[in-house]
Amino acid sequence: MLLAIGHQQKLQQRLEQQLETYQQLLQMAPVGYLLVDDENRFIWCNQQAQKLLGITPETYPEKPRLLLELVRSYELDDLIERTRDTGKPCQSDWVFYPMSADPMNISAQESYALRGYGLPLLDHQIGIFLENRQEALTLLQQRDRWASDLAHELKTPLTSIRLVAETLQSRLEPPLKGWVDRLINETVRLSSLVQDLLDLSLMERGAAHPLQLKPTDLIELVYSVWNSLEPLARKKHLSLEYSGPAHLVMPLDQPRIHRLLVNLLDNGIKYSPAHQSIRIQVSTKAAKTLVDKDRGSDSLSYPTSGHPIQDVYMDVIDYGSGFPENLYLLCSIDFIGLIYRDPVYRLLMKQFQVNRQQFSSVGANSSEGTKRVGSITNTSGSGLRPQTDGQFQGGSGLGLAIARQIVESHYGSIQARNHPETGGAWLQIRLPLFL
Repeated sequence: MLLAIGHQQKLQQRLEQQLETYQQLLQMAPVGYLLVDDENRFIWCNQQAQKLLGITPETYPEKPRLLLELVRSYELDDLIERTRDTGKPCQSDWVFYPMSADPMNISAQESYALRGYGLPLLDHQIGIFLENRQEALTLLQQRDRWASDLAHELKTPLTSIRLVAETLQSRLEPPLKGWVDRLINETVRLSSLVQDLLDLSLMERGAAHPLQLKPTDLIELVYSVWNSLEPLARKKHLSLEYSGPAHLVMPLDQPRIHRLLVNLLDNGIKYSPAHQSIRIQVSTKAAKTLVDKDRGSDSLSYPTSGHPIQDVYMDVIDYGSGFPENLYLLCSIDFIGLIYRDPVYRLLMKQFQVNRQQFSSVGANSSEGTKRVGSITNTSGSGLRPQTDGQFQGGSGLGLAIARQIVESHYGSIQARNHPETGGAWLQIRLPLFL
């Protein structure tokens, strides 16, 4: 009996030592850590969390108190509740406004961006890791502002170069005329890249024009965009395989969705092997709450007009080599050294570009039971898996980033992965259909 008691005492001492060691480690951590119980009462936090949340030694509680009495942050409370309700780790980003010690001088209190990671623990306790994102956010804004300013400065000289080249084009004879033609093509490409930089910068800063939503037939728009890109597809003998409803009218900003489709189909044409097809599949499902991984939150924000009644899914699939499976190792660090842990998120960010290996086709151009109309195909069957030929192509790396911004401006989401059947890129777009 005495031996058992002695063993229990030693075990308890060891557990207390481990607990003290863990608290010391958390105390020295470069990120904040906050612990609350099942009733959202404050239990403990490290020094970094005290600094981030404005908890002074005078206000640090010696016994459990409601967290709301110490920290006035709706977003933090919401993160705790979502973590407890789902029983899974959750993430959220928000701007924190510390309580001002001087109520007459609230404007002097500096706000900053926080990112919180909620972890469910035993006995319904919740642990929250807090990270100050203000410096990273400031650097991102400076980078985007620099890119925007640079693009503005490049527009004028590029326009001048193009005007001079077009003037010379009609006055020269081959072979000199060929060099001028090449110069004009490269100038047009650079001008397009500069415009993409400007447009993306406006979208990211929220400075673009507000959405002009009008009833738009999404399917008709798909065919219209494909017809405009058909000369490019014809050079590689590519066709469009569409499956879904014949018409689908929904409120959309038609110019932006048109550009979204141009970017996606142009990518598909660029990276598809010859004599193959590009699939577009459209379907609808009952609307439900989804996790917005790109924005780092567990619920999507919708306009005040209401919640969607349906989600429209559009899948764009090609037969190329797809995206490398080791995206965690490719371009995982952007210009300011931030590591993007989610490869899909990195793929949809600006300045991320992947060389997707080209394929050559084998066998027939269409599957059995496929009906072709011109170069557009309606099918419910599956295509053939091509083989590689070792060629590579690359683009500006801005197309998918612009697509992401357009989709998010419509309160939708976009996912990128490889299709299990074709082996090529598979981009799935979700657009909510509101009442």
